[in-house]
Amino acid sequence: MISIDQASLLFGSNPGAVRQAVVAARQSAGRDRIRDQLGVTLALDDVSLDIKDGELFVVMGLSGSGKSTLVRLINGLLLPHAGSVTVDGVTVSALSKPDLIAFRRERIAMVFQSFALFPHRTVGENAAFGLTVAGMNKADREARASKWLERVGLGSHAGSYPHQLSGGMRQRVGLARALCVESPIMLLDEPFSALDPITRVDLQDLLLELQSELARTIVFVTHDFSEAARLADRMAVLENGRVAQIGTPAAIRSAPATSHVARFIEAATQTVPSSV
Repeated sequence: MISIDQASLLFGSNPGAVRQAVVAARQSAGRDRIRDQLGVTLALDDVSLDIKDGELFVVMGLSGSGKSTLVRLINGLLLPHAGSVTVDGVTVSALSKPDLIAFRRERIAMVFQSFALFPHRTVGENAAFGLTVAGMNKADREARASKWLERVGLGSHAGSYPHQLSGGMRQRVGLARALCVESPIMLLDEPFSALDPITRVDLQDLLLELQSELARTIVFVTHDFSEAARLADRMAVLENGRVAQIGTPAAIRSAPATSHVARFIEAATQTVPSSV
């Protein structure tokens, strides 16, 4: 479904320095050297991974590790300076602007940490927003929005506004909006990290229930190993823009590849069930 092959991405205001940094990254110069010598940030460094159709794949790492940048490569919001990203055999960076817009609308839905709801629109209108953009008629989009709001437990709140909801309820609206467009791929960028622990577990349960029913391809970003271990079919741990380890939660927990990965596991020891 999704293949990322030796992708590197850099941030810098000087185009010439960025070009030099691309060459340096290919020569394995490393993030610190590139930043110190060229003033360029190596956000992703030679990242390769494959995500299977219907898999719930978790990308985990500390702030600044590159996990959110990786998600933005998948939907084409960012394009790699080296390497490639393909979705169902389509190279995302090769798409024209109109084709890229259509690709995002038809193939990918996103759920954000910040909820990203429109305050002046009702819950129903927020849930149906992607369908509105796609040009679906009002009756059909309201029916579909109602279906998914009901599924996430907000069937009676279609006429409410975001400010009238709790944080957990607002994130349920975000999930309903992503589900409404019925895209085969869902990208969730730390969607539950701003929520209290009980609400967070409730939404993890909901996501697992939905995935068992729908078998979407889900890329879920988190900095929490316990959350990753609970949700993931497989996971990738990023460290300083590179992939430190890929595997099932059980495999990574039993044999961490680096001290960085081991520290994540140690921090989660008290919260991750031993059966994971």
